[in-house]
Amino acid sequence: MSNTDNISVTILVKNAEDTIRECLEALRPFGEIVIVDNESTDGTAGIIRDFAASHGHVKMLRSPFIGFGPLKRMAVDAASNDWILSIDADEILQESAVKEINSMELDERTVAALARMNFYDGVWVKGCGWYPDYVWRLFNRRHTGFNDNMVHEAVEVRPDSRKVWFKKALKHYAATDISTMLAKMNRYTSYSAREKWENGRRVTLPGALLRGWHTFNIDYFFRGGIRYGYRGFFIALSNASGTFYRYLKLYELQKMNARK
Repeated sequence: MSNTDNISVTILVKNAEDTIRECLEALRPFGEIVIVDNESTDGTAGIIRDFAASHGHVKMLRSPFIGFGPLKRMAVDAASNDWILSIDADEILQESAVKEINSMELDERTVAALARMNFYDGVWVKGCGWYPDYVWRLFNRRHTGFNDNMVHEAVEVRPDSRKVWFKKALKHYAATDISTMLAKMNRYTSYSAREKWENGRRVTLPGALLRGWHTFNIDYFFRGGIRYGYRGFFIALSNASGTFYRYLKLYELQKMNARK
């Protein structure tokens, strides 16, 4: 029996009809797939049902948005296996990573980080901090699990965790065009600002500006965004705008609550 037979893959989806089929097909070797659908309104659910008819071990739950961390914990709780591989609906697990998973020695303390190959407009962008972009995704739920963060959720790596890294493990369709990138940025910055407010973070207006300017300089010049033409410029600018608007929205929350 291979390692993948004893691993449950967990996936969050929302309106992912463009990528979910390819995502699922790459996961056929795994013993179970648990999907939490965040109220999709496109053809995502139908694609999942078609795949489930041929796979046989697919669980599908539906939930409103309660935060990325809580949603991922919900998926883990619904899994039959203790070994969990968390995948996003716009990520494609590479065949080489499946082979590495099956060849590795698993013990309860193993936590694996998967390197993402981030694509923008069909181009693999290695600058702007987009590669190797390691994310902790494979773990045993008896040892650890996801935190409760609304955004920037992550598997908690413990001091005694046995850490493993896989290179070129995930193909990630980060964005197809400017519109999708901006829509994602707007949504995530709102969640992040609210989370920072609830955690007691505060900011000044000059502080928000400086954080955005610093992010652009780092990503465009020092992390090689300049090598990718307009794509690199836009990604660096988008990252900087995301940083700026995240803190500007936090600043706005401060002003609104000060009036109450």
